[in-house]
Amino acid sequence: MTAEVLDAVEEFDVVIIGAGISGIGAATYFSRELPDKSLVVLEARDDIGGTWDLFRYPGIRSDSDLHTFGYAFKPWRHEAAIADAPLIKEYLQEAVGENGLERLLRLRHRVIRAEWSSADLRWTLTVQTSDPATGATRTKTFRAGWVFAATGYYRYDEGFSPEFPGREDFEGRIVHPQHWPEGLDYGGKKVVIIGSGATAITLVPAMATGAGAARHVTMLQRTPTYVMALPRVDRVALALTKVLGQERGYAVTRFKNIWADRAVVKGLRTFPRAGRALIRRENIKRLPKGFDVDKHFNPPYDPWDQRLCLAPDGDFFDAIKEGRASVVTDTVARFSRRGIVLASGEELEADVIVTATGLNLQLFGGMPIVVDGSQVDIADALCYRGMLLSGIPNWAMAIGYTTSSWTLKVSLMCRYFIDLVRHMDARGYNTVVPVAPAGTERRPVMDLQAGYAKRAEKRMPKQGLEKPWRMAMSYPEDAKALRGPVADEHLEFGTRRAPAQSPGGRRATHA
Repeated sequence: MTAEVLDAVEEFDVVIIGAGISGIGAATYFSRELPDKSLVVLEARDDIGGTWDLFRYPGIRSDSDLHTFGYAFKPWRHEAAIADAPLIKEYLQEAVGENGLERLLRLRHRVIRAEWSSADLRWTLTVQTSDPATGATRTKTFRAGWVFAATGYYRYDEGFSPEFPGREDFEGRIVHPQHWPEGLDYGGKKVVIIGSGATAITLVPAMATGAGAARHVTMLQRTPTYVMALPRVDRVALALTKVLGQERGYAVTRFKNIWADRAVVKGLRTFPRAGRALIRRENIKRLPKGFDVDKHFNPPYDPWDQRLCLAPDGDFFDAIKEGRASVVTDTVARFSRRGIVLASGEELEADVIVTATGLNLQLFGGMPIVVDGSQVDIADALCYRGMLLSGIPNWAMAIGYTTSSWTLKVSLMCRYFIDLVRHMDARGYNTVVPVAPAGTERRPVMDLQAGYAKRAEKRMPKQGLEKPWRMAMSYPEDAKALRGPVADEHLEFGTRRAPAQSPGGRRATHA
């Protein structure tokens, strides 16, 4: 009888889960600053890019400028500061090539379970792989001293879509932006987009203009959103680059934009009435004369209680002003054969309905996390410095800002992670786990009033009211906190046992 041959168990010092903008950034920082550590990046999808590879809807772009959304180590070289997804994907591919990350990447490797053993001082990751040619799947095992979860914060396989009564009666096409069908033909058709977030603000001008444009696009919103027009091209950045060169011009522009963005957010939150009036005045300038701004662009909340939406060069307002798009503020009573019947009784006719109704929040791909045989409920965990979780050893996560460019925080997290690993190595520690003080007051980790954040509150980790358990949403504040002393009384370190073989390099064992 022939014995069954099992896959080798691959061992690494650090496993990064996810090859989106956070994972690629982390892999670059760690490979540069921790060259003696073995490292691998596991990506569930067929390609890198995360969000910028997943979403394919018309006009998909960043809503942050690329001088801050890009990496500190790699200048953004395109003229457009607000960039479409293909340019961002190209930028990420360049980062992979320039930093030799191909050797670290394992595509089509989905982590489906993570188990920590205090006896072994290791994570064991159960990973499902797939063959691109045949689609056949198999299970592999990776072990690591550290996990850095760069998995994003929402489900990739399912967007949020409410159950609309009468949905089955509609004779046209219903699509969700997260699952945009290739080659969808909406040319010359009536389109209704349900939603008023960043996706809807992007889709309206993209579907209403250019070759293959819709006959008319209607944005149906239940609640208005703050929308601001900003230039697509940063002329100051171009001038700085011309005078100072690519590297230094990018660094100065990045510094400028960090502080300008911080000033805007702080100003709007400190003086909400003045901020509301300013945004309203700018909206009036860009909309048709007599447009009901107070009905359609006057949210019932203060600026930055939810994210502000960005319209590059005012494209969203232009589509409305030119009559190619319109806004309706009402609620859906039901779908009909011809479109949508509103609570007011009005019927919006449509050939295509786009449900831009948001995301389903989910950390770590929904995988079970088990510590010494007990599954962890991450909703009970408190975030330490915005990146470690109480009760979970040697586990870091990448969660960026909601009021600034996502990547700014990720770069600070990576720097702290590197300093923490060096601190542990220098003192002979093998494990670290944050321990929250008893009675720590808790609040949602994503302190926003947006629907997607509210829906997921009970499933997400929490934050405290005081440092280091409070999630800062300010780059200057985080820069101080994450560049300060590495250790404090909230971190519990475990002393290294004398191992039979050093875990510093990659090796293989057999299960």
